[in-house]
Amino acid sequence: MATDDRCELLIGGMTCASCAARIEEHLNELDGVAASVNYATEKAKVTLAGDVSAQQVIAAVEEIGYTAKPVVKETTTSTVDPGTDEEARHDAELRSARNRVWIVAVLAVPVIAMSMWERLQFDYWQWACLALCGPVVVWGAWPFHRAAFGNLRHGAATMDTLVSVGTLSALSWSLYTLFLGEAGMPGMRHPFRITIERTDGTANMYLEVAAGVTLFILCGRYFEARAKRRSGAALRALLSLGAKEVAVLRDGVEVTVPVAELAEGDRFVVRPGEKVATDGVVEEGSSAVDASMLTGESVPVEVGPGDEVVGATVNVGGRLVVRATRVGEETQLAQMARLVEEAQTGKAEVQRLADRVSGIFVPFVILLSLATLGFWLGSDQPPAAAFTAAVAVLIVACPCALGLATPTALLVGTGRGAQLGILIKGPQVLESTRTVDTVVLDKTGTVTTGQMSLVDVVPAAGVKGVELLRLAGALEHASEHPIARAIAAGARERVGELPTVDGFTNEAGLGVRGTVGGHEVIVGRTSLLAGWADSLPSELAGAKAEADAAGRTSVTVGWDGEIRGLLVVSDTVKPTSAQAVRQLRKLGLTPILLTGDNEAAARAVAAEVGITEVIAEVLPSEKVAEVKRLQEGKKVVAMVGDGVNDAAALAQADLGIAMGTGTDVAIEASDLTLVRGDLRVVADAIRLARRTLGTIRGNLFWAFAYNVAAIPLASSGLLNPMLAGLIMAGSSVFVVSNSLRLRRFRALAENEPPRATGQAAEVEPKAMVTAS
Repeated sequence: MATDDRCELLIGGMTCASCAARIEEHLNELDGVAASVNYATEKAKVTLAGDVSAQQVIAAVEEIGYTAKPVVKETTTSTVDPGTDEEARHDAELRSARNRVWIVAVLAVPVIAMSMWERLQFDYWQWACLALCGPVVVWGAWPFHRAAFGNLRHGAATMDTLVSVGTLSALSWSLYTLFLGEAGMPGMRHPFRITIERTDGTANMYLEVAAGVTLFILCGRYFEARAKRRSGAALRALLSLGAKEVAVLRDGVEVTVPVAELAEGDRFVVRPGEKVATDGVVEEGSSAVDASMLTGESVPVEVGPGDEVVGATVNVGGRLVVRATRVGEETQLAQMARLVEEAQTGKAEVQRLADRVSGIFVPFVILLSLATLGFWLGSDQPPAAAFTAAVAVLIVACPCALGLATPTALLVGTGRGAQLGILIKGPQVLESTRTVDTVVLDKTGTVTTGQMSLVDVVPAAGVKGVELLRLAGALEHASEHPIARAIAAGARERVGELPTVDGFTNEAGLGVRGTVGGHEVIVGRTSLLAGWADSLPSELAGAKAEADAAGRTSVTVGWDGEIRGLLVVSDTVKPTSAQAVRQLRKLGLTPILLTGDNEAAARAVAAEVGITEVIAEVLPSEKVAEVKRLQEGKKVVAMVGDGVNDAAALAQADLGIAMGTGTDVAIEASDLTLVRGDLRVVADAIRLARRTLGTIRGNLFWAFAYNVAAIPLASSGLLNPMLAGLIMAGSSVFVVSNSLRLRRFRALAENEPPRATGQAAEVEPKAMVTAS
């Protein structure tokens, strides 16, 4: 096997966090194996070095009493079908757990009621309780006994060991008092109070403890399993977005095939209302595509020939013919799902601490329970009182809350992030967001659109702006230069259809010339028109100087031997960038603009969005140096970028944030990926990461505080065993429920949706006023 191979295993038989800790410790003891086991997702991520094989790892897991099998990657061109065998298995297990809870509840509730309420205690009521409690402890608690026995055979102890020993001890003591003590006498009454006070347990049965603890823990396990299913719902929803069938063009005929059979290079048809089957490029047709399921963007995007489309988006307009460029696990949807799952199966440092505690917790509790029993017996207390305290210690000391504190919050937080277009690559990212105080923003493609647009039209005296745009736009429409395309697009938006061009000529590096509507037209550098005039008219010269000062590009237009006006193009600021900067400041972050562009252009953009600190005219390698300089100045830096030239800086920063509209290299180097190009999502991402980390810390505090408070009460004899079981089950449910609150996280961007029109459209009234 190749060095540093990786595999992912589905682990079976885990019932608590200490199981996960035990498996992880056992695997990491193997030479050439580095493993991380996640109790919440029931998966192990394993890195193999040297000649170690996945089968050896599986055998090592089975050696200590658990099951393991490789995770089958069923991601196809579209997604995983939610109706897989694995999904069906989880659903069946959930139904089985629910049925077990209901049956145990029917048997256990009468036992608890009769034991707690003296009016229900008829003659021989205690024997009725025994008849009802027996099946509860033997059959209802069988999963705990089976797991405890399996662990015992391998010299281990887990949460199930505590529950099994505790319930069997309660039942055994009750049998002793019924058959050999006074509890079996006719007319016996059993007063019961759930209070924090010491009791000697004289003539007490603990059938209600055995039944109640079994019921509470089964309920806790069921709600925990259901909550874990709900917390992974975002990922499953993401995986179910894709199309299932696609109409492929073969020899000019549409053939409907499963999406899994689609190959790179195939041409397929997307009709109105259908999902785009996979990532591709439009070859025929034009339409609007709704990408809200993937990006959260509410406004459909217009696409035509040459435009890229993403799988799982919905065609809301005309018929499209698309050529597939990425299929299977290479699609954007599959990559998003993979990033989310990797983040959910990772571990933060706080979780590793909880795992270490859980790993030693159960043996410690068993020893503490025995010590409690010995102490009370040695203190001349009644055996019943000593037994009561020892059983309470066993039952109340549940490490599950510790084990669930981090994974459940990660599951919900990263799943909610995926729904909002925020992909968190790993749990360590969450810890980075807590201390970030500086956000470095790349300019092009991040703060700005990254595309040239026509922003101003300045006609000479006596020239109409409409005519200037019509002739210049027609000539530039024949050119492929980015500036020419921006002018042509702006002209079409303002004046409609453009006339045809005759005798088109491209003057390399200077501009273009041709005949439009009987006029000899030249568009380009002023030097190209030098034969027509010695200099620009004063009003045009002032406009050119103003454009140069703002870092914009001005193009001179002339026809029939005279200079007629200027067209100004620029990389326009995204409509939401200024709002995003304000949101970042509200989070206590200092924004800095970092760009390779000239100082004037950078300052103009910074002034427009409200950034005061600008670092301009830097090379890609210098971007890394600037980030290091800030870090050396005791700043914790988040870097936001989208290009290949940002990748090194993204990797250097304490927190790298890539715009999903950028390059694969930038996305790979980042810690957070934002699916859409809205800078406001940066603030949402940091807020979500901080909220998730806060939830993890709250969960851990509660889990630790619960054990710190409950175990001394139990060992001192002040905690009734059934109350201990209720508190223990409640702690796990509380942790999971607290994590589920992250599903209600709302993005700031949802409150102020982006405008449907771009900034270029806003320029039109000004341009036309100037033109007229």
